[in-house]
Amino acid sequence: YLSDIGWPINTWKGFIAERLFIDEADVKNSPLQELGSVPQAGDIKYKDINGDGRVNDDDQVHIGYPTVPEINYGFGLSAGHKNFDISTFFQGQARVSFFIDPNGQRDNNRFGIAPFVGHRGALKIIAEDHWNANNPVSQAFWPRLSASLNQNNSRQNSTWWLRNGSFLRMKTLEVGYTFPKSWFQPAGVVRIYFTGQNLFAISDFKLWDPEMTGNGLAYPLQRVYNVGLNVTF
Repeated sequence: YLSDIGWPINTWKGFIAERLFIDEADVKNSPLQELGSVPQAGDIKYKDINGDGRVNDDDQVHIGYPTVPEINYGFGLSAGHKNFDISTFFQGQARVSFFIDPNGQRDNNRFGIAPFVGHRGALKIIAEDHWNANNPVSQAFWPRLSASLNQNNSRQNSTWWLRNGSFLRMKTLEVGYTFPKSWFQPAGVVRIYFTGQNLFAISDFKLWDPEMTGNGLAYPLQRVYNVGLNVTF
């Protein structure tokens, strides 16, 4: 299971995340996690793949699809009826994964989403869905909160942060109407139109734009609208 033979490039190894530790008794009665920090209640519990009673680099396996899409595609449609016309283009990708970046410091021009580190606030999803002593759940979006980076939770590639990066986006849309020539003599053609870019995306991932991958605090892809008028004499 440690072999890289036969796996596509741009695939990652990581730990299988089972759940969050419920309490200290749960930590004590689980395989020892040797991942840079002593695990506590609310930290991510990883699977002991080889059954030696320890969780370390020997327990990493290939997880997810490659981080570079295996499939990129696009298609367009155009139609007209009487004086109306419409055209659109869709863009998509499939068989691709990404990791939510849980780090808290700037790293290679990327910002992780860990709250409090560097005096940062918390995203709404973290504030509403995290492990805490009053809510000691085994499944939450965010593990226990910490004012510093947690090596066990933030520095390990794992299925806890793995997401499906596939999406289908309406990249462009244009709708137009050409007025009858008799309306605007001596102008030959008068056409009014509306265009939109990045109007919506269909994806299993709902926290932010999937094309931003794991960098949830990056500048988002903009939605753009235009209205125009073409006049030909």
